[in-house]
Amino acid sequence: ELARIHYEASRLNSNLMQLLSLYRVERDQLPLHLDEYFVEDLVEEVVIKNEMYSEQKQIQVAIETEPHLCWFFDNDLVSNLLNDMFVNALRYSSGKLLLKASTNEQQLCLELHDDGDGFPDYMLENNDNSMTNFNLTAGRTGLGLFFAHLIAKAHQNQGKTGRIELSNGGRYGGGVFKLYLP
Repeated sequence: ELARIHYEASRLNSNLMQLLSLYRVERDQLPLHLDEYFVEDLVEEVVIKNEMYSEQKQIQVAIETEPHLCWFFDNDLVSNLLNDMFVNALRYSSGKLLLKASTNEQQLCLELHDDGDGFPDYMLENNDNSMTNFNLTAGRTGLGLFFAHLIAKAHQNQGKTGRIELSNGGRYGGGVFKLYLP
């Protein structure tokens, strides 16, 4: 019961952060506080924050990061985004999750692989920032991915803009969420 309460509190906190971000975006005031961070610390923090729930659901969580990987990003926004995607993956995973951090073409790539059923076709086809599949009765608002797009796009460097990608397959055959930050 405690694990479920912790999970719901994490989702509530994420939703409140998203509402605040939406307000700021509406006012063109989504401030970025860029600094250099150890990516491994970010990844481990997300896993530890959700350890109780993942253990309760008996989900094995693997972490793979390049050694000593540092990157410039807004830690609060990216941590919230990654935590939201992680909590969502816990919900749909059958028993395995992989959180991976690497560099690819001078961009940081944060990946989340699960062994669930994967993303539905409509999510893969509408892999943009629109909220065209707002569905409260099914428990899907689309806010998580909407904010993931906003946070990714807010990160820009040397003409490159952050982005997210959704796919199926990956390491465990389920959904794969990728966040790229320049």
